[in-house]
Amino acid sequence: MHRIHFWGATGTVTGSKYLVEAGVKLDDRLLIDCGLFQGIKDHRQRNWAPLPEDALTIGSIALTHAHIDHTGYLPRVVREGFSGPVRCTAATADLLNILLPDAAFLQEEEAAFANKKRFSKHSPALPLFTQADAATALKLIQTGAMDEDIQVSANLSIRFQTIGHILGASCLRVTMNGPQGPTSILFSGDVGRFGVPLMPNPFPPPAADYLVLESTYGDRLHGKECSREALALVIEEAQRRGGVLVIPAFAVGRAQTLLYDIRRLEADKRITPVPVYVDSPMAAKVTRIQERHVEFLDAEARELYKQGRGLLLPEKVKLVGPSVESKALNNIKRDAIIISASGMLTGGRVLHHAFHRLPNERNTFLFVGFQGQGTRGRTITDGKESVKMFGTYVPIKAKIEQISGYSGHADQDEIISWLKMFEQPPRRVFITHGEPPASAGLAERIRKQLRWEVSIPEYLEQVDLE
Repeated sequence: MHRIHFWGATGTVTGSKYLVEAGVKLDDRLLIDCGLFQGIKDHRQRNWAPLPEDALTIGSIALTHAHIDHTGYLPRVVREGFSGPVRCTAATADLLNILLPDAAFLQEEEAAFANKKRFSKHSPALPLFTQADAATALKLIQTGAMDEDIQVSANLSIRFQTIGHILGASCLRVTMNGPQGPTSILFSGDVGRFGVPLMPNPFPPPAADYLVLESTYGDRLHGKECSREALALVIEEAQRRGGVLVIPAFAVGRAQTLLYDIRRLEADKRITPVPVYVDSPMAAKVTRIQERHVEFLDAEARELYKQGRGLLLPEKVKLVGPSVESKALNNIKRDAIIISASGMLTGGRVLHHAFHRLPNERNTFLFVGFQGQGTRGRTITDGKESVKMFGTYVPIKAKIEQISGYSGHADQDEIISWLKMFEQPPRRVFITHGEPPASAGLAERIRKQLRWEVSIPEYLEQVDLE
């Protein structure tokens, strides 16, 4: 019997984990993605609970892409005893060499800070995993090429295919052998957008019997505004206000797109160049990785790289180094842009910028991605008067702006466009990786427009496949 277990990304946009059973042997048990739960407390607490089944019963892991909500639980699984291979694309592997140690460092740093300030309910506060766990996880990684079948076991093979979204991201088809022939499941990962800077369009999906489909923006559209023009207007208004523009942005993908668009606006003389501080050592490293993997970018970006790296970065870009340099940015009062991670204010250096700059009405905060339920970013964009960080409530006086078009996720129309590329419809679509209204909205449109069979799995639900 072939079976799929939904261990995460049900009713939420984080914690992606799907266990596939293709047989009774250990090698036939494959975990697709291994993400960290983020957002509301009930979801975050799942990170501390044991897996539904012992980590030793997982034969191998395959990853659609590098974002922490799809990979950040890897060090914890290793801590619990998993020691099998972890397969992903080469660009994803390079990104994980940055992301996982950084996630572990933040876990250790936050635990130490909580113990120092004594604002944790636990004594002592402990990290979910350590840098040693992350190092062990990285040793398990094996890379695979796009569009090639990779044999996992006698009963199981996988295939990566370009999906856009971020560098090295893929959808992932799992094929399982059985007495009646093969059965295939396509995991969408995070579906990228069409016609955006740097990233290629999602490729037409390969044929599959079943589809596990993300729904981050399943109930909404990004709008028709030009993101680059909207960014120019925000930058101009921020300069008129006489303060500093802070852009919380994920270090992987979003930061590079912003730098690219700022450079294009400068080249077109649409904005006056000002210092752009990339206060994320990770974002700086990711930018260098992007230069090593230009084959994953779109044609325009590849051509610009041939002409020179500077064509993709702002004129006055400054990559901020040690924390002492980051703290020194507090002395800058106007005419500057600070791009810092994380994009939903769940951790990282951006928290310190928010702590110091949110109370000043001259400053501007621009959010350029989805803000998950329970995150500080959602609190701010929902128009609350204050937000909690470092054990205290910080008043929100700064100007708050949002541009949805910078999301790396396809909206409802774009997902439907991708689904229409299937040569034959899947037998069944499982909607995951979305908050309940988004998943329900996408499911309803697929039923009405495409007339496909659709279901929305519950947390820990398991389904037997024909």
